Amino acid sequence: MNVVDDKKIVKEYFNSTGFDRWRRIYGDGEVNKVQLDIRNGHQQTVDTLLDWLKADNNLAELSICDAGCGVGSLSIPLAEAGAKVYASDISEKMVEEAKERSLQTLGNAENPTFTTQDLEKLSGNYHTVICLDVLIHYPQEKASEMISHLASLASSRIILSFAPKTFALSLLKKIGSFFPGPSKATRAYLHRKADVIRILESNGFSVQRQSMTRTRFYFSQLLEATRK
Repeated sequence: MNVVDDKKIVKEYFNSTGFDRWRRIYGDGEVNKVQLDIRNGHQQTVDTLLDWLKADNNLAELSICDAGCGVGSLSIPLAEAGAKVYASDISEKMVEEAKERSLQTLGNAENPTFTTQDLEKLSGNYHTVICLDVLIHYPQEKASEMISHLASLASSRIILSFAPKTFALSLLKKIGSFFPGPSKATRAYLHRKADVIRILESNGFSVQRQSMTRTRFYFSQLLEATRK
């Protein structure tokens, strides 16, 4: 399967069965044990990132691009904390759900700004570019291009999370236990932390903070890098 096919499958998945599954996971309704574990893991990653940004005490001064925003799990609390947020996702259904949740939580349609867009087509200049749990859909070569593109949009900082390529996780993936369940319909690509750091450094960034979230079924390496 080539890269174009990967992107097409991801888009179709998150506009159909994948949307229903992940809307439940990122919501607060009843889910099965595996989905609850993934929900809690993802929320830990979001909470860690929010703690980092709030600790800097300058969110109200920042413009932030949330690349691959899903249903707004990060965009909404960032806007609530005062940041100007520009959020996008490849899935139209995800974006519509994010807009609805934003209206329910914030009561306005001005911030965050949500659009349906491929990561490759993102443009503009932002203080901070964030891309959480999206690189799992990109093979290594494409991930390198994507990280470099996102870095070009960030004037000061880029924050990424990804499923790290370790022996244990590679084994889990191989035996079908990584992101388990009948609703799985996309490939899951793991990335070596050293490779991601190398890509960031080649684009003029240096890692400042990092954190690893591990639950039974969710694994996410979080990196914050700033311009040198």
